[in-house]
Amino acid sequence: MRDILEAVAAGDLDPAVAEARLSGYTTTGAGRFDAARETRRGVPEAILAEGKTAEEAATLAVAAVRSTGRAILTRAADDHVSAVVDALDDAVAFDRDDRARTLVAHAPDFDPPDLSATVGVVTGGTSDAEAAGEAAVILEEMGATVTRVEDVGVAHLGRVLDHLDTLRDADVLIVAAGREGALPTVVAGLVDTPVIGLPVSTGYGHGGAGEAALAGMLQSCTVISTVNVDAGFIAGAQAGLVARAVSDARTETDEPTGADDA
Repeated sequence: MRDILEAVAAGDLDPAVAEARLSGYTTTGAGRFDAARETRRGVPEAILAEGKTAEEAATLAVAAVRSTGRAILTRAADDHVSAVVDALDDAVAFDRDDRARTLVAHAPDFDPPDLSATVGVVTGGTSDAEAAGEAAVILEEMGATVTRVEDVGVAHLGRVLDHLDTLRDADVLIVAAGREGALPTVVAGLVDTPVIGLPVSTGYGHGGAGEAALAGMLQSCTVISTVNVDAGFIAGAQAGLVARAVSDARTETDEPTGADDA
C-alpha cells in the first residue's frame, strides 16, 4: 500500500489507478467502475451506455481506460460514442460496431488476452445480428477466436446442415434466434459441443418480443443453457468462461512434463 501511495504522491501513478488497486474499483461522478472484475470473475467489466447520459458514459469510460487500459461500452448510441471519443486521449484505439451498438477503447499499452479456444456465434436470421454481435465483441475481448455462422434458421434445415463441420469444430456455441427460438435446440441435437441459447426479440404478435423464443429454449428437449432475451453480453461472457477453461486445459496438456525416464 505504501508503494502505491508514494507513487501517487510522486505523480507516477494516476489516483484512479491507485484506488482501483487498493479497493478493486474506482469512483466517479457517474458511478463506480469495477476495475477488478476481470481478475476476480474472469469477465471484463462493461459499461451499459443505455440509460446513461453521454457525459456519464464518457466519465466511466475514462475511468475504465485509466484503471484497466480498456473500456467496453454496450448498447451505445452515437452520442455516447462521440462523447467517449472526445474524452479519451488521441492515442487510444477505438472499435465501433454500429450493428451491435458496442464501442471498445484500448490504451496504447493494453495487452489483450489470447485464448486457445474457438467460439461459434450462430444466428437464425439477419435480424438476430445485434444481440449476436454484442456476444461476439465480448468474446473477442476475452481472447477467444470467434467464428460467425449467420442466417441458418430452421425454415430451411439445409442451411444449418451446410455448416455442420464448422459448428462441430467449435469449443462452445452461442446460438441466437427469435420467433419460436428453435435453432439452438436443432443445433444442440447435432453437436457434442456446449450450446448457449440466446433468445432475440425479433418475433411479433403472440409471444413476440422474444417471449416465445425464451420459452422454447427453456423447454428445449436437447441440452442447452439459455440466457435472457437479447442478453448478448451475458451469452458472450458465459461462453468466454467456457473457452477459458478449454484454453487452460489445452495449455496444461501442452506443457512439457520433464525429461524422459532413463
